[in-house]
This record gives sequence, C-alpha cells and structure tokens, in this order.
Amino acid sequence: MKSIRLFLAVLLPVALPLCSAAPAGSNADHGFDLGNLDKSVAACTNFYQFADGGWMAHHPIPPAYPTWGTFNELQERNRAVLHEILESAAKVHAPAGSNEQKIGDFYESCMDEKGIEAAGIAPIQPEIDEIEKIGNLKDLESQVARLQGHGVGALFEVGSTQDFKNSSQVIGDLDQGGLGLPDRDYYTREDEKSKQVREEYVKHVARMFELMGDGRTQSAAEAQAVMSIETRLAKASMTLVQRRDPQAVYHPMSPSAIKALAPAFSWDDYFATNALLGKGDLNVDAPDFFKETGEMLKSVPISDWKTYLRWHLINTAAPALSQKFVDEDFHFKGTVLTGTAQNLERWKRCVRSTDRGLGEALGQAYVQKAFPPEAKGRALEMVHNLESALREDISTLTWMGPETRKQALIKLAAIRNKIGYPDKWRDYTALEIDRGPYVENTFRAAHFEFNRQLAKIGKPVDRGEWGMTPPTVNAYYNAQLNEIVFPAGILQPPFFNPKADDAINYGGIGMVIGHELSHGFDDEGRQFDAQGNLKDWWSPADSKDFNGRAACVINQFDGYFVEKGLHENGKLVVGESIGDLGGLAIAYRAFEKTMEGKPRPASIDGFTPEQRFFLGYAQIWASNLRPEYARLMANTNEHPIPRFRVDGPLSNMPAFAQAFHCKPGDALVRPPNEQCRIW
Repeated sequence: MKSIRLFLAVLLPVALPLCSAAPAGSNADHGFDLGNLDKSVAACTNFYQFADGGWMAHHPIPPAYPTWGTFNELQERNRAVLHEILESAAKVHAPAGSNEQKIGDFYESCMDEKGIEAAGIAPIQPEIDEIEKIGNLKDLESQVARLQGHGVGALFEVGSTQDFKNSSQVIGDLDQGGLGLPDRDYYTREDEKSKQVREEYVKHVARMFELMGDGRTQSAAEAQAVMSIETRLAKASMTLVQRRDPQAVYHPMSPSAIKALAPAFSWDDYFATNALLGKGDLNVDAPDFFKETGEMLKSVPISDWKTYLRWHLINTAAPALSQKFVDEDFHFKGTVLTGTAQNLERWKRCVRSTDRGLGEALGQAYVQKAFPPEAKGRALEMVHNLESALREDISTLTWMGPETRKQALIKLAAIRNKIGYPDKWRDYTALEIDRGPYVENTFRAAHFEFNRQLAKIGKPVDRGEWGMTPPTVNAYYNAQLNEIVFPAGILQPPFFNPKADDAINYGGIGMVIGHELSHGFDDEGRQFDAQGNLKDWWSPADSKDFNGRAACVINQFDGYFVEKGLHENGKLVVGESIGDLGGLAIAYRAFEKTMEGKPRPASIDGFTPEQRFFLGYAQIWASNLRPEYARLMANTNEHPIPRFRVDGPLSNMPAFAQAFHCKPGDALVRPPNEQCRIW
C-alpha cells in the first residue's frame, strides 16, 4: 500500500539532465530569465509555451536522457556534490564499518569496470544454480522467498505497512507484483504501440537468456514462457486507478485466511522464512491476485517457473553486471520505453546506485555540504505561511459544512513538517559492504532494506522515519503519518532562490508546499484523519460536494491529449491535479499576504509581482519530453505531463486571468460554470 504522494513524477531509474545556467548578471539573477519566454504566443492562449518556449527551443534533449527540464540543473548540481563526496570516500579507506567506508566501497565496486567485465555472470551463478535445483513446488516457493530478500521482484511483493485503521502500528503487507513491464495494462492493451512494446519485450527477454548462455531457439521459447506467466499475473492485478482508493487495497487477513486464499502456496514455510509467524494479521492489497497466483502454482509447469525466476534474477542484476548485460538492459528500459539513445556516464549511475543503497549514510555527508541550518529556518517560515493561508481558506469555504470544517482544521493543525533531513539517521551497522563484486553489494543493500522493513512488523510506527534521501529533488505528503516532507535536495533554486523576490519563490517552493498540504485533502488524503487513520470524517453532503468538484478535475484532464489516440487519464491524475490546483491557490494567497501593509513591489523586467508569481510556477516545469517518455508517463504515472500541469490549473484561476488581462473566450479562461474550484 502506497500512501506517499510525490510532487514530481518518478518512473524508471533514468537520471535527468543539467540545464544551462544563466550567465552571471543576467536577468535570471532576479529568479526568472527573460530568455525563457516565447512572446510569439499569447500568455492567455498557451502559458506553458509563453513562459517556457524560449527555454525549450534552446535546450534539446541530449542523447542520454528521456527528458530535459529546468529543475534538473538542481538535480545535477546535487549529483556533482555527491560525486565529490564519493570520490573522496573511495580514496581514503575509512575505518571498517563506518558509513564513509561503506559508501566509498559501494561506489568503488560500481566504478570497477575492469573487475565487473572480467567476472561476467559469475557473481550471480550461485543464484542461478539454486534456481536450477528446484524440483517441486516447495522448492519453488523457497526460492521465491530467497530471491525476494535480494530485491528480485519474484511473483509478488512482501513488506510492511502502517495499519490503515490503526495508525500507531505496523503490520505485514502482501501485494501484487512479479511483472517485467511497467504496469499491468502493458500486457492487456490492444493498441498498436502496446503490441509493439510487448513484441520488443519478448525479444529483450530472449536476448537476455542468450547472453546467459542459452541457445537462440531455447531462449525464444523461454521468453514466451515468461510472457505467458506475466500476462496471467497482469490480468489478475488491480489497475493503477483502482489502487488509488485506499479502501480497495486494505484487506487485513489472518495467516489462516491467507492460506485459504491461495492454498497451493506453502504459507507456513514462507512466513517462517521471513519471521512473520506470530506477527498477527497481514494486509493483502489484492486478494484476487493471490487467488490467481495459487491457481497458477497448480497449473504452470515447474520448468516454466524456473525460467520465470531466472528471468527476474537477470532483470534485477543486469545493470550491475558486465557491459553486454548493461547494454541490453538499457536498450529496452531506456531506448524502447523512453526513447533514450545512450546510457548515462558510469559515474552518474554509480552515484545514483549508492544513493539508493545507502541513502542516509550518503545524505549525512550531503547536508553538511549543501544545506546550512539557516536554509531550514527559511523553509519552515514559508511552510508556516502556507499553512496559515490554507487555514484561512478552509475557515471561509462556502461549500464545506461546520463539522467537516472543524475536522479539517484539526487535521491541518496536526500535519507534521519535515524539512531537510531526518532528526535521527538510519543505522547501517548490519549492512556489510566491501570492494568485491558490485552486484553482491546491490543484493546485500536490498537484503538489508528487506529485513529492515520486515523487522518493523508488530512494532509501533516510527514517525521520525523518512521515505526519501536528503539529496532527492522531490517532496511528498504521507497520509498515514499526516506529514509533509521536503528533502534538502529540493530546497534550492529554481524552487527556492534567496536572490529572487517573493513572487518567484511563492510560485516555486511555495506552490510545492501548498501542493503537499493539499494532498491531505485530495480524493485519497481526505479519507485519512488527523492521526493517519482511514476514517470517514466528512458529512455526506460535503463528501458529495467534494466528489463533484473532483469530477470536474477528472473531466478536465480527460480532455488533454498527449498524442493521437492517447490522452491523460483523469481518474489516474486527479489527486496530483487537485494538489496542483490547491497548491497554486494557497501559494497565491500566501504571496498576497506578503504584500499587505507594505508599498506595492515594483515590476521587474516588465512583469508585475502577480505575473512573476505565475512565471515562477511555470519555469519549474520547463522541459522537453521524448514521445516514448510522454507515453510512459501518461500510461503509468499519477502526475500529468508538464504542459498540462501548467495550463491545467491556471485555466481555473481568475487570479491568473486578471494578472495577464485574459478575456472570456481565451484558451486559458475556462467558462465560469466549467472552472474547477476546491480550495
């Protein structure tokens, strides 16, 4: 069950690029570069193109990236800091067991191209041999459990989650999984592009088996076996839209009930292997998926299951193996799925991998370099200003009744703010890292995290834990913890710029803060109370009114076409779009508050403060996307693609129309009876 709501879209592990910095002394010193503009387009017709068209024209996508966006300058700056830290740690040979030793050795093992190439597939040969030994169903289930512990997505997912209806406790969690394509719909859609992706996937799986040493004919047959198994799993899986409803993925079950759900699986042995016996009920996100899994265990031949496990092992390990595996893995995940022509430089991939495996160990060193204490204080000040604006808004909403309003204000007051980095850092003592085979370090890091998650079960929730590493350029709201979280990585330009005026900063980081606060009251977040329990605290009338307002957003985004035959899925992106609409409205009110009782700020570069607020918002979304990447986003991501994140909410805001003197009939002035308004 996923309750974290991200600000930025996260898809495949493809890093994003560096944008060109403006020259010193340019008007970008004020927080916005006039060179970003495309004045051939009217602001009221296509504000995304007006505000960002100049930037997009001068920043074509480089071969190693699926998309190129302005906020990636910050991402690359953070990566450069991490690179410096890791290069230093790799050279000093720090004391054994220290965080510095572990991040240095992990990074160095990744950078050891000569050693990785010489080893070939040998580092995972023991895993292959274990799979080959499978002779019956019990052996198969034992290997599924073992591979899951190494981070291999075999058959289904297991972990821990905060109990939706008892937010103080952690319970075990069983979820659908076991697919190699990005989402279940990739197996079921019958449009031509989906069929092409499936064909390429089967070819990719076959090529991987060939690289492992299987003959061409055998590999082709093995790929078909994998596709057959995954297609059955996909058809039994819930859709992304279905999974957005917390009620639909909350099914606490006793171990005996889980056994009855899929009796062919040896659950007692599985629970014993993962120390889940005696831990009480587990949540089963998708019961029908496990019913089908149980049927498949009885009908699919053991030989096909062995093939399936070999595939998921190599699919997980490939990026950490010799070049031929890296290249084939990238060909499908990078080129086919996102249109990217070449892989990232190795050091960038190694920095990313170290951040994933030892994120808080690396993050400690990062914040010492990149996030001074005063930055945390300034960020908190803006958070409090945005909370105040939302409090005033909730207090005066005409459509919300008094009892719902009371509970909404209680929930808002209870939201916890996490800024920069954790108060208590993660302990990596149990994680062994050395300069041996890189893939072994990735497996050990995955196993450490797997055990860490399972060890939480049956214990009180740790409300101090973070779901992102400090250098991450992103933010999130967690409905179960009722918290907003802003890593140090995002609290820098272009989101937050100390040289810029309030208009730019409130349009940037102010909107991000407002967006995350709004998630507490979007179509998912509103189902949780102030303590993070799944509980209906809305009056029937207010709930009906809210759903009608959310339907307006759904209908609006259903009308946005990504390309011919593919449009945004309003039901998939509704939560993020409510977050954008609410975030902008709240941030704008907070910005207006900064001007009260003061002389009106002068225009800068010919733009009023109000206009600069909206320019500040638009600039964080300036980006070029490859068509393949745009399709991937539209098919699988809860965030709309950037141009719709700009023009979509702005077309509902009278304040935007007033700022740019837009008139009824202009493309970005929706008729009053069609404007979507919530906050």
